Amino acid sequence: MTLARNFPFFSILVCLVGSVVTSVLKPRAAKALTIIIAGVVLVLSAFTLRYALALESAEPFMMGHFPAPWGNELRIGRLEALMATGISGVLFVTLLAGFYHMPAFVSDKKLGLYCIMVDLALGAILVMLYTNDLFTAYVFIEIMTIASCALVIVRQNGHTLVAATRYMIMNLLASGLVLLGISMLYGITGHLLMEPLGRSVRHIVETGQYMEPLTVVIALITAGLAIKSAMFPFHAWAPDTYAFAPPMSSAILSGLIGKAYIFLLIKFFYRVIGLDVIVGTNVDSVLFVCGVSGMLMGSVLAISQRDIRRMVAYSSVSQIGYIYMGLGMGTEAGVAAALFQMLAHAAAKSLLFLSTNELVSVSGDRKRFHYLHGAGYRNPVAGVVFTVGAMSLVGIPFTGGFIAKLNLATAGMPMGGWMRALVLIALAISTLLNAVYYLHTVVSLYRRAPAEIDYPPSHRVPRHAAAALVISMLLTVYLGLGSGPIMRVIEAGLKMFA
Repeated sequence: MTLARNFPFFSILVCLVGSVVTSVLKPRAAKALTIIIAGVVLVLSAFTLRYALALESAEPFMMGHFPAPWGNELRIGRLEALMATGISGVLFVTLLAGFYHMPAFVSDKKLGLYCIMVDLALGAILVMLYTNDLFTAYVFIEIMTIASCALVIVRQNGHTLVAATRYMIMNLLASGLVLLGISMLYGITGHLLMEPLGRSVRHIVETGQYMEPLTVVIALITAGLAIKSAMFPFHAWAPDTYAFAPPMSSAILSGLIGKAYIFLLIKFFYRVIGLDVIVGTNVDSVLFVCGVSGMLMGSVLAISQRDIRRMVAYSSVSQIGYIYMGLGMGTEAGVAAALFQMLAHAAAKSLLFLSTNELVSVSGDRKRFHYLHGAGYRNPVAGVVFTVGAMSLVGIPFTGGFIAKLNLATAGMPMGGWMRALVLIALAISTLLNAVYYLHTVVSLYRRAPAEIDYPPSHRVPRHAAAALVISMLLTVYLGLGSGPIMRVIEAGLKMFA
């Protein structure tokens, strides 16, 4: 047995054991261990990806002594390994850059708890990427819900308490929908592992028996995961959560955790239900409408904001809309484009939340655009990094966001008349709206600062934090310049899902 087959399990184990060890460490040691864990997971994920690229088909990894369909399994494939590498890489640089500002949001007494929750969240993400079992996925959905709430509420002021409460209520509702859907699916199939589930679902479709309960199952699980990933119109919890949580928490929640839920939904569509059934039940049409609506409404709401952090938060709703529009196309090309958008958004959103905090910090902790004039000069690194992240989400060439939008447009071309027109028009309008609020913000950063406002003295960002921000920026550029190999891995990985 090749050692690399064990790396997904080792990655999850490192996170879970690390969270236990972190609980007994002092704050500084806990912070260092959390960064090390993310780095170890990144290395293991990269080796897993290298191993998966040589496989002709995905490989199961049996957990315990019981084989399928009774035991539990992880599944090693190209797409799972690629997403694990991308997410752990973004998390690693996010932690390097984000821990610098954490003392301003989290006391030393709570920093250890915060690190535990980061470790648990990463472990839960990995399980949702690699698991071959729906119930195991649900268990770690709950673990991630708890960890996510803790990442928000750890700041403990009035705004974050309200935001965390709203987040908890919406996510518990979503968890209930997912659990109910899984329970009904187990009731009509008798399975929880994805391969036997897929065979049972195909039998149901062929015979026509239990089609109504199956449609309800699809609706329940889709709605639950859509709520958790902030799909429009279930996004109401997201802006306050992202705006008032510590910046590093916002980067993790928006850029990484939301993507894990969407990836699990894609696995459910492909490996359990079948994309043809999703199209036949018109679930894809609902996702398409919600995606297009989110692209446009998220941008309109972002334009109306006067607070830079809320603007960036509403932009997340818009960017999630792009992903769901791709899923809603109901084609493999659309899903592949959505997956690339997930990677591009994860990289750029981490940049934006962390650089925004730096820009706000050198503006006297004032978040309104009027006070941010000249912030790009007071903190040049943050100014450049924010500009590149904004360029990516607008869709400027040579960035990951440009390739993501190009892929979505290309995926929409083979569609029928009005659908193709709607895809292209929605992309054009949303890109224009993105440019309105992001380019306005960038111009504000380099506009002459008002003479009547006193700003704090400029300070240097620590080298490791600045280096992490620059690496994230380069990752965004790499996604724009080196997208070909990544798209080939995504396309091959989707074929392995069957």
